[in-house]
Amino acid sequence: MRTGMLELVQLRALVEAGEIDTVLVAMTDMQGRLQGKRCAARFFLDEVIGHATEACNYLLAVDVDMTTVDGYAISSWETGYGDFVLRPDLSTLRLVPWQPGTALVLCDVEHVEPARQPVTVSPRQILRAQLARLAERGLRAYVGTELEFLVFDDSYEDAWNSGYRDLRPANQYNVDYSMLGTARIEPLLRRIRNEMAGAGLYVESAKGECNPGQHEIAFRYDEALVTCDNHSIYKNGAKEIAAQEGRSLSFMAKYNEREGNSCHIHISLRAESGAAVFAGDGPHGTSALMRHFLAGQLDCLREFTYLLAPNINSYKRFVAGSFAPTALAWGRDNRTCSLRVVGEDLSLRMENRIPGGDVNPYLAVAATIAAGLHGIEHALPLEPEFHGNAYRSQRPRVPRTLREAAQLFGESKVARTAFGDDVVDHYRNAAQVELDAFDAAVTDWERIRGFERL
Repeated sequence: MRTGMLELVQLRALVEAGEIDTVLVAMTDMQGRLQGKRCAARFFLDEVIGHATEACNYLLAVDVDMTTVDGYAISSWETGYGDFVLRPDLSTLRLVPWQPGTALVLCDVEHVEPARQPVTVSPRQILRAQLARLAERGLRAYVGTELEFLVFDDSYEDAWNSGYRDLRPANQYNVDYSMLGTARIEPLLRRIRNEMAGAGLYVESAKGECNPGQHEIAFRYDEALVTCDNHSIYKNGAKEIAAQEGRSLSFMAKYNEREGNSCHIHISLRAESGAAVFAGDGPHGTSALMRHFLAGQLDCLREFTYLLAPNINSYKRFVAGSFAPTALAWGRDNRTCSLRVVGEDLSLRMENRIPGGDVNPYLAVAATIAAGLHGIEHALPLEPEFHGNAYRSQRPRVPRTLREAAQLFGESKVARTAFGDDVVDHYRNAAQVELDAFDAAVTDWERIRGFERL
């Protein structure tokens, strides 16, 4: 067991010793955020372990502002905004080093009635369902997510009060791979790395990126659900640590006109024995299964893009020559393609380059697995590898807007087969809520162009 992970008996001992007094009981919402309660540690041990706890079911039926909105079957004024059950998954129990005397556990979301029935539209449950489909074939998914973020010398409060204008990036120039550039903010990066390790994450490295103040901390791959859990904990924790240091950091996909924040997702499949099933005697050492998996991605990417790029802002990132993909193509170690094949033997894997830093990892990984299973189940043939600059190709394009992606997702027969009508309808409504909010907003861009001159 990694440092920072806890068995229940260890938590009891820490509580008895007075070292832990609070347990964060959290779920992941549609936006990929941790939501839940801070429970007194003794109450958690006495009551929550045996009986779970409750939360209002609007947590899976609100927008980013926590505004109650219409159109959800699971939760509404008509149904009275009742509760659902948060049942702790004790395999996720861990210390939270950046908060004194604190542990954290993630939960699966269940209905109150009928008891023990999973809430199928919960992101963690959506991923579990796709992992179960893999398990039926004797397969397991291993995943790594690579999150980029921008660091600012302004606090979150100052950023809010300024309307997020004129923020001061922590670096003034491109520090991609620069040891000097990362050294400029190493105290913050080091604290995030070390405290994530103390929370049970396996940290690999930190490096600078292209946009001023942009950085990436990489973590070792793991089983898909573990990686997505860790992703959500890291994203929340990094923001908390930055706030404690009087700084702010952002994972939004496209903060300005320069390089956006990506979240490249690496995935490989293994047999239950641990054997690499992507490796084989085909081109680039691939198996037939991997080629079908890749073909399934290409067949589904446009229809599944909404689960990879869930916000209005996500689509601003897809700019030619920006290292964010615009063309649906696959290539061996080709960063102009949306799908990049890298590694060999056990490390042979596919990298999905479409998601940005705003992605919900559970939904994105579930979409990637569902697309791969579609290719495997239909034995789809893989088109030839793309060579050259995919930005200038005539390949099909990534959807250009949330509106286009949401329509493709809502009309997708493959999505409805893979996820179920309830999931597709729920997230199609979430997209429409976001579109309606944006359509009603008056932006700075409009004021600047139209206040005087129109």
